[in-house]
Amino acid sequence: MKAAKFLPILVVASAVATSAFAAAPVKTGESAKGKVLTGENGMTLYTFKNDKKGVSNCNDDCAKAWPPLMADSKAKAEGAYSIITRKDGKKQWAKDGMPLYFFMKDTKAGEVAGDGFKGVWDAARP
Repeated sequence: MKAAKFLPILVVASAVATSAFAAAPVKTGESAKGKVLTGENGMTLYTFKNDKKGVSNCNDDCAKAWPPLMADSKAKAEGAYSIITRKDGKKQWAKDGMPLYFFMKDTKAGEVAGDGFKGVWDAARP
C-alpha cells in the first residue's frame, strides 16, 4: 500500500527533474523590432549567416564579440532546438540547426544592437 502511494510522487518528481534538462534555455522576449528569442537572462539571441546548419563558423575573436549560447553536458535537444559541437569540442544550442549567439554590445534585456550587423547577423525569431 505504501508503494502505491509513493509511486505517483516518484513519477512526478522524475518528470520535473527530467524537464529541467530537456528544454533549451530560450525564451521569447520583446524588443524594439518585435518578438525575439532570448536566453534565460533576457538577452537577445542571434544567428550568423556565415554558419551552416549544425556548424558554427564564429570562433576565436568572433566568439568574443558574439558569445555562443552554450549547452551543458546534461542538456537535451528538443523540438526545433538542437545541440551542436563547436570546433573546440564544446556544445552550443541551435534553433532549426542554426547556432545561437549573444552580442557583447547588448547590455540589457530587449536590446537588439546586433540585428543586421554587417549584413550577416540577425536577431533570432520565435
